[in-house]
Amino acid sequence: MTSLTHLACSIMAAAWLAAGNASAKEFPSRPITVVVPFAAGGPADVQARIMADRMRVTLGQPVIIENVVGGAGSVAAGKVARSANDGYTVSYGYWGTHVLNGAIYPLPYDVVQDFEPISLLGNNPLLILGRSSLPAENLQQLVQWLQANPDKALQGTSGVGSASHVAAILFQHLTGTHFQFVPYRGAAPVMQDLIAGRLDVMFDQVSSALPHVRNGELKVYAVTAKKRLASAPEVPTVEEAGLPGLQISVWHALFAPKATPGAVIAKLNAAVVDALADPVVRHRLESLGVQIPPREQQTPQALAELQKAEIQKWWPILKAANVRAE
Repeated sequence: MTSLTHLACSIMAAAWLAAGNASAKEFPSRPITVVVPFAAGGPADVQARIMADRMRVTLGQPVIIENVVGGAGSVAAGKVARSANDGYTVSYGYWGTHVLNGAIYPLPYDVVQDFEPISLLGNNPLLILGRSSLPAENLQQLVQWLQANPDKALQGTSGVGSASHVAAILFQHLTGTHFQFVPYRGAAPVMQDLIAGRLDVMFDQVSSALPHVRNGELKVYAVTAKKRLASAPEVPTVEEAGLPGLQISVWHALFAPKATPGAVIAKLNAAVVDALADPVVRHRLESLGVQIPPREQQTPQALAELQKAEIQKWWPILKAANVRAE
């Protein structure tokens, strides 16, 4: 290869690098799409829209929500994994799509290798609920009642691998209890049957369950969080109720396709940080039962570490329980 050829190659490489840096520097120059793996109107969709509405202020571009349902969130995550790595299509992922699904479903993508973490958005702990006529008045009494009635109690889930299903598996493991799972298509019909007394127990997110607790339709035993909820400070944590190992958080986060430039990730992360620092956003999220992560947990590195730790925790539990896609 001649020196002239070497020079030409060097010039081309420098041009490509400059173009890439310029692209990242100019980002964003058009609307950004956040792919949400839930139907419009649900708790996660509402949270995503609250964040998107505030992130557009920092980014200077519209942030559009696209609801893509199916495959326990794998359809939405798969769409993002196959998208261009330019930051204009990102995943509103959560504990299910970016941890649990990797152990349950035969996925056409890798939940870790095919994504770049942007930021943790919030933690949604679960409430441990019982029908209003259940004799147990606290968590320890609930455990005792279940132990005294093995395989008789009915626990509703919103499907295999759902938060309500996985939480109950861990609960049984920690307490030595056994009860029957009744799968439904979604959490709403589970809630209806629990209120009607056709089910005994349920694990559900705060935003959808708390109104029924407060009007006396359900009993609540604990929240699966490290600290009490701002929206329901009267509900004890699982540690306070005597079952510290049952801390479970349905966390939500933003992920980009793999190899998205670091400068683009940094701009998206900055928009999340700004949004989570906004008092109006914080109030709206906390009213939904969301626990906002401290600033040091809002970095891409912190999200990567969280995802790794959650995989190490949950995959062995799911595999030991032989949880597989239906």
